[in-house]
Amino acid sequence: MTPAVTPYVTPYVLVVDDEADLLTLVRYNLERDGFEVGEAMDGEEAMLMIAERCPDLVLLDWMLPRLSGIEICRRIRRSAATQSLPIIMLTARGEESDRVRGLDCGADDYIVKPFSPSELAARMRAVLRRLRPAFEAETIEFADVTMDLAEYRVTRDGEAVRLAPTEFRLLRHFMEHPGRVFSREQLLDAVWGREIYLEPRTVDVHVRRLRRTLNAGGRRDIIRTVRAAGYALDQQP
Repeated sequence: MTPAVTPYVTPYVLVVDDEADLLTLVRYNLERDGFEVGEAMDGEEAMLMIAERCPDLVLLDWMLPRLSGIEICRRIRRSAATQSLPIIMLTARGEESDRVRGLDCGADDYIVKPFSPSELAARMRAVLRRLRPAFEAETIEFADVTMDLAEYRVTRDGEAVRLAPTEFRLLRHFMEHPGRVFSREQLLDAVWGREIYLEPRTVDVHVRRLRRTLNAGGRRDIIRTVRAAGYALDQQP
């Protein structure tokens, strides 16, 4: 089941382009529009940053040093951890054949340079609305679990589930990205913050607590442990 995203969520966008002036312009306008922005200036750096902290959307230039935007797009789509990651191509190549090639490689949208910053933000929000509807609602739903972000309440099959603040944040992160596998390090960054140092095993402790509370009464476990990779929210048995 697709979740519903909320205005309280700040989408993290990775902008990948080797033009420093364009990066500065895009960062300024996106941060003004409420996005959190990361930057990479070549393809290899972009893949490393995605592995360290998976963004909510990637703005990806076609022509990049070391690794092309097309190859990055292919690699993102081949990986189970990132195959649903929204991608918008940014490029000076405006011919129809180029647009078709970019979309066929897995891009969700295609914007030709030069572009309007306001149009860029609007196109990004449109992609997020379509692929991550959780960024615009006050409730998130997954399977039989409902999270009310306005009232800070969780129910499962209509029954109240009482979660500690950390478990609430952890569940929220999973429900905003259903099916995506997160490593312990990625969960630490997303739920506890990058400024705080904690042992990766801290995640295991809180996942166990979250499972124990969600699964009370013999309910099915919707948190999947992926050996040597991490955890994911999953409806499959």
